[in-house]
Amino acid sequence: MTIDIITVVPELLESPFSHSIMKRAQEKGLLTVRTHNLRKWAINKHAQVDDYPYGGGAGMVLMCEPLANAIEELQLTTTYDEVIYMTPDGVRFNQQAANQLSLKENLLIICGHYKGIDERIRARFVTMEISIGDYVLSGGEIAAAVVVDAIGRLIPGVLSDETSALTDSFQDNLLAPPVYTRPAEFRGDKVPDMLTQGDPKKVEEWRYEQSLERTRTRRPDLLND
Repeated sequence: MTIDIITVVPELLESPFSHSIMKRAQEKGLLTVRTHNLRKWAINKHAQVDDYPYGGGAGMVLMCEPLANAIEELQLTTTYDEVIYMTPDGVRFNQQAANQLSLKENLLIICGHYKGIDERIRARFVTMEISIGDYVLSGGEIAAAVVVDAIGRLIPGVLSDETSALTDSFQDNLLAPPVYTRPAEFRGDKVPDMLTQGDPKKVEEWRYEQSLERTRTRRPDLLND
């Protein structure tokens, strides 16, 4: 999978993709993440990519021309399954969306900044608008990193044990069950006997029951879904 990201601050995306699972995914050749500085397509020698909003008001808006030129140039060499805009008023991102996007081959993500991007770019180029929650960040870069991480770890071969992703929270609309590791007793607290008895079937039944109870207690809305 290839994911291209258009941003005005590419430095914010250096660390998230340079470590841990995302780094290994790229080293294995399973995922390619390419960041593109929007200022490469600036309209003048001052590297301008934003301007004041029509109608007045605070803040700046990313302009049409730099974004359109960037998108169209990237489209010359890559056919994108989705052109995604990270925005607080997009569709709430969840595990099901991550599953679906992990099946794609090429994605283009546009990171908003300041007060966002000109609406004409959204209407002309964007095919999917994503929000990671009901709050506002300084820009779309951190949100884009969240989406790429959630997608990337689902690509076959990225995780050393592919079944691990299948037992994550929100798969099948359930929260993950509690987990334990050694020692078997810590300050008087013992690991549940069920996990140390060596019966895989009973362990799976216990985990399912724990997932169901944890979801019922903490996120009953998932069961309604």
